[in-house]
Order: sequence, then structure tokens, then C-alpha cells
Amino acid sequence: MNVWSPILLNILRYTLIAGFAFFIFYKWFPAYFSKNKIQSNIAKNKDFIREVLHSAQTTVVIAVVSVLVFSTPLATYTQVYYNLSDMPWWWIPLSVVLALIIHDTYFYWMHRAVHHPNLFKYIHLVHHKSTNPTPLASYSFHFFESILEGLIAPILLLTLPLHPISLLIFSTISFLFNVYGHLGYEILPKWFRRTFLFEIFNTSIHHNIHHSKFKGNYGLYFRFWDRIMNTEHPNYVKKYDQIQNRRFNENIKPVANNV
Repeated sequence: MNVWSPILLNILRYTLIAGFAFFIFYKWFPAYFSKNKIQSNIAKNKDFIREVLHSAQTTVVIAVVSVLVFSTPLATYTQVYYNLSDMPWWWIPLSVVLALIIHDTYFYWMHRAVHHPNLFKYIHLVHHKSTNPTPLASYSFHFFESILEGLIAPILLLTLPLHPISLLIFSTISFLFNVYGHLGYEILPKWFRRTFLFEIFNTSIHHNIHHSKFKGNYGLYFRFWDRIMNTEHPNYVKKYDQIQNRRFNENIKPVANNV
């Protein structure tokens, strides 16, 4: 596999998605979205530069990890298939869902591990320098954490039959969710709070609290592991309701948190 193609693809994805979100919320329309802002303070230019530089490094590392899988004996054990007729059509969406669940599980436990005092300052501190994260912080990791983040590729490639279409959909959803989690603004519609989806999926507020408090809310896509392991921040639902009430100029009585 040509190493340059995934590197360029990762850089392009980061530039277009994270960059576009950054300019919309931080440069072009910050006043319009002021009620959506999770933390009132604004990150500084030095923070933006640090986030971009570390994210550039991470995009390269993650791409290289993926390429190395196909350049070593591990390649014979991957379950990637290229002929769509090799699997039923419904396996494409199902494989994406399974990949997200596996990734969320891996991320939760890896994330908790790098928060251990003996690892935090050497591996995870770089990411937590963004106490008030922006979309540019989506891939802002230390070199060693970039490798840990990239290891999800061989885990998925060796455990699930995946078509390149599934991989493309998974990686796009994953990065979009990552950008949303680091957005610094809550953009979900009012109705989301009253549905079962709120009980399942994380929000931008959920991950923002992790950055400001440095503990709790370790999950990536879902609330499952945080709720099972009792690591969800106790003020998460209250904070979510406060910001959504402010956004919609309403005084909605908070819904009980069914933990």
C-alpha cells in the first residue's frame, strides 16, 4: 500500500472538516453561536497553533500505523474484502456499527489507562493542554498517544470483515464525532434531550466537561462504559440542560438522569 495516499487523505480530512468547523464557530460566526458556547472563555492563538501542529503529527502517525499492517506479515490475517458480493449488502452498515462499538470500547479503556498518574504527564497531557478545546484539538495528541489512537486500525482489520466502503464510512463518522466532541459549542437540537438517543450517545458538552475537569466522561461515542463503570461526571446532565435552556430561551425542567 502506498503510504502517501492515506497520509494525504487524513490531512485533507482534518483540514476540511476540523478547519471548516473552526472557521464557522471561531472566526466567521462566533457571535451568532454565542449561546451555544460551552465555556465562556476563548482559546488563544497559541492554543490553535499547538493543536494544529500536534494534529498534523497524529494524522501522519495514524496513517502510517494503518499502512504498516498491510506491509507486514499481519497483512495475511486481515479480513478486508474488496468484492461486494463476498458478503450480504446489510453487512456494510452492520460492520460500521460494530466497528464503532469496538472502537468505543477500546478508546474508553485506553483513555482511562493514559489518565493513570504514571502515564498522564508523559502521554496524555498534550491533549489536555486544550482545557477549552476547539475542533483543531481533535487530533492533538502526543506522539505516543497518536500510536495508541492508531492501533484501532489493526484491531478492526484483524477482527472484522470490512469492505473499503465500510472503512471509509467508519473513519468519516469517527472523525466527525471527534470534531463535534471538541467543538466547544453544543449544536444538538432541542428534541434530542427527550429521546432515547440522549441516553446512548455522547455530546459535545459530555466531552468538554472531561477537558475542563480532567476526569470522568472517558467514552468516545457512547455513554455505555461511563455509566456502567460509574465514571460519568455527576453534573453532566445538569450542565447539558443549562446550556440547552440558554440556547432556546426556555426554562425547561431537567429530565431525571436515569443512571
